[in-house]
Amino acid sequence: MTGDLLVVQGLTKTFRGRSAPAVDDVSFTVPAGACLGLVGESGSGKSTTARLVNGLLQPDAGRVLVDGHDLAGGRDQVRGARRVMQMVFQDPYSSLDPRMTVAQLVGEPLVVHRVARSRAKLRAAAAELLETVGMGGTDLDRHPQSFSGGQRQRIAIARALAVRPRLLVCDEPVSSLDVSVQAQVLNLFNELRGRFGLSLLFIAHDLAVVRYLCERVAVMEQGRIVEIGDRDQVYEHPQHPYTRSLLAAVPVPDPAVARERLRAVAT
Repeated sequence: MTGDLLVVQGLTKTFRGRSAPAVDDVSFTVPAGACLGLVGESGSGKSTTARLVNGLLQPDAGRVLVDGHDLAGGRDQVRGARRVMQMVFQDPYSSLDPRMTVAQLVGEPLVVHRVARSRAKLRAAAAELLETVGMGGTDLDRHPQSFSGGQRQRIAIARALAVRPRLLVCDEPVSSLDVSVQAQVLNLFNELRGRFGLSLLFIAHDLAVVRYLCERVAVMEQGRIVEIGDRDQVYEHPQHPYTRSLLAAVPVPDPAVARERLRAVAT
């Protein structure tokens, strides 16, 4: 499978009451089967970019193409894009409705997209999806508040996979989890990529997480992408001062390495 599954062109968004844009002329692509990491400090515009890409916000300028479907192209185009692209949010505590059972949460996209309607088919599909993310079918009738944070995020991932998308937009999906649980969820993303050929737009402030998961990295500062390239190039030979400062801020156990990083930023 080749070609760009996601094409973002000139996205710009300014919120009312603010003079500076939250997202300023942002462009990038995500090829089929690839993972692009979008990194930057809090407030750099990463999450706003994710919501623009997913159609949860409307841009002031620019456009988003998902497998050829233009998000500004009307209901049919948006519906086509929704079948291809799904989103995993940062906080599973707020993204899962506590009034719904796991079966209802995971099965809801199948109802919306008219993939399955009967209760038996929905439960069977939900059970299969839970097993895909490492959980059991016996959890179907429980509510999200009875699970740990890592389990809730697995449920959110199962729901995102329900319509068999080809692209996941992941907005800080492990930042609210304990370190050990983060590793488990990151390994799950890797397994899902191999199993389903998924593409990822993976948004994070943790540079180590992005380096582990993504082949390409885009660095965002004050609403603009200041550097983009292959992972090793960006991490080993950063070109922009902001990228160098981000890398220099990553804790390292060797003081000599830390001093060398600071010298690199200064130059």
